[in-house]
Amino acid sequence: MMSKKILICFLYIQSLLLATQAFAVEEIVGIEKYQIDKTHTNIMWYIGHMGFSRTIGNFKEFEGTVDINFDEPDKSKIYITIDTKSISSGVDDLDQQLKSELFFYVDKYPKAIFESTDIKLIEKDTAEVKGNLTMLGKTKEVMLNVRFNKRGMDPILNKIRTGYSIKASIKRSKWGMDKMLAFIADDINIVIEAEAIKITPPKTTE
Repeated sequence: MMSKKILICFLYIQSLLLATQAFAVEEIVGIEKYQIDKTHTNIMWYIGHMGFSRTIGNFKEFEGTVDINFDEPDKSKIYITIDTKSISSGVDDLDQQLKSELFFYVDKYPKAIFESTDIKLIEKDTAEVKGNLTMLGKTKEVMLNVRFNKRGMDPILNKIRTGYSIKASIKRSKWGMDKMLAFIADDINIVIEAEAIKITPPKTTE
């Protein structure tokens, strides 16, 4: 018969093995495709007003996808389309001005599109993402500083969810938005808090 001491030692080793398995990090391979979750995503912008303060606003309507390549992270992709008519500062008169020909000219250019072209990992959870931003009929390169926050199971939807914090700065004049520069700054700071939900591939029938 197994002695009590040996049994206790055996059970202790088993518990350690089970704990190790429970906390083991999942090794992920291949490519996962995600849809931007509008409910938990905010695209915010900040622009200086004659040095007195910064006007803050956001875009309410947008959609996008994120393709995460776990084998070759530098080949991951980000694609976002923004409805410029959805721009909002919280001030109706200012919003009408922002939608006019002075700024976003939304009647002629209702969409702004960002598409990544190059991703450079800085650390495990941070990256510099270069991409093309098309706005007002012009396409210029911009840089996004992206921090990967988390990947995990959403217990409510029972789907994989990811989260990101993104910062960027652009000069609006590069896209021809060069009116009222004496009063409203050329530099626009952009802050995005984004979540995305993994898209389940459709089942195929043989």
